[in-house]
Amino acid sequence: MLALLLLGTLTAGVMLGWMPALLLTILILLVYLYRHLRDMAVLSAWLVAGEGGNLPAASSEWDEIFYGLERLVRRNKRGTARLMAVLDRFEHAAQAIPDGVIMLNEQGQIDWFNQIAAEHFDLNEKTDRGQFMTYLIRQSAFQEYLDRQDFREPLLMKSTGLRDTTLSVQMVAFGDQQRMLISRDVTQFEKVEAMRRDFVANVSHELRTPLTVVGGFLETFVDNRDMIGQADFLHYCEIMLQQTDRMRRLVEDLLTLSRLESAQNRLVESVIDMRALVQFLYDDALTLSAGRHPIVLRYDSDADVLGNADELSSALGNLVSNAIRYTPPGKAIYLEWGWREGQMCFGVRDEGEGIEPHHIPRLTERFYRVDRGRSRETGGTGLGLAIVKHVLTRHQAKLVIESQIGKGSCFSACFPPERVMLASDDEQNGMATA
Repeated sequence: MLALLLLGTLTAGVMLGWMPALLLTILILLVYLYRHLRDMAVLSAWLVAGEGGNLPAASSEWDEIFYGLERLVRRNKRGTARLMAVLDRFEHAAQAIPDGVIMLNEQGQIDWFNQIAAEHFDLNEKTDRGQFMTYLIRQSAFQEYLDRQDFREPLLMKSTGLRDTTLSVQMVAFGDQQRMLISRDVTQFEKVEAMRRDFVANVSHELRTPLTVVGGFLETFVDNRDMIGQADFLHYCEIMLQQTDRMRRLVEDLLTLSRLESAQNRLVESVIDMRALVQFLYDDALTLSAGRHPIVLRYDSDADVLGNADELSSALGNLVSNAIRYTPPGKAIYLEWGWREGQMCFGVRDEGEGIEPHHIPRLTERFYRVDRGRSRETGGTGLGLAIVKHVLTRHQAKLVIESQIGKGSCFSACFPPERVMLASDDEQNGMATA
């Protein structure tokens, strides 16, 4: 273009004279400069408009520049969109994690946290970002954990946002002097561990007494073998047999619980003739009572149940033996089989002393006794109702306990309709009525 301008100026100078040619050249240069300044202004306006502005029209020299800039912006937009998609996926994944996650910068300030962490530490999205962790969590144990700078083992602490919740927190370093605080709700694990400790302590306590009795008599035999008469010897042997029988029953109940809780112990089911089973329990109750109690059997249904005969016989028999063991002589015991509130129930009702309401929710706990001394005297191991509850849970059934002080108690094993095998259309009508 400059060559053509120079050639045009020389030609105009020869033909029109040098002064007109110079003025014409200056005019052409001014027009050319104006076009460049105009395109520069358009470019500046487009850049100020940002990504929302459309590609402006320009002269041929600037059009390639505009087009190149637009391609660069499009590439940046695609890269930004991909990055935002990755960040969104990361945030959604972090929010879905069942543990609390808090991202901290180099100074220990909060950059980001998920919803679980907000619940664990009572954090607010709007006000707590940028705050120091030590300002928000003022527990001395947590402060000591940070001061030690030894994060190989997690710290157990109470949640500041959830009541009665125990957290396991651990600091993890990543990136360039950044850290991440991970929190996990371990309340259930703590409860299980406490139950395990209580269980071991209870088993030890239950075994200590009979072992002490047996060991004491054996020491007596060794030290005074020539001084013990035949009658005393037989009496001591009878006491030791009672104590060893108590330990045997305790071990058997422990093995039964272990078997019921095992994942490998699958439930083998069949249709159980409940009329025959209830009759067997009634006959067994007469034998155990030995005439001390009036025992009444009531059938309201001939329906059968789908389940494991051995397990249900043991569980329901436990309810019967408990009623005979704890009901005073002369008081009646009722065995009932029939519909109750849409479920088929086997109930054992007695006219005993009754149980105070605050004891009822804990009766199925292992080794829980309303009256420890009385329970041991009657031969109870403290595991019977725990076994009953496990057996019924395996059959999708439930144990219902009702009691009134001075009027007696009723322990019922209630089975859902899907486990009940109806004998006739009359049974179906009875279920609908119930």
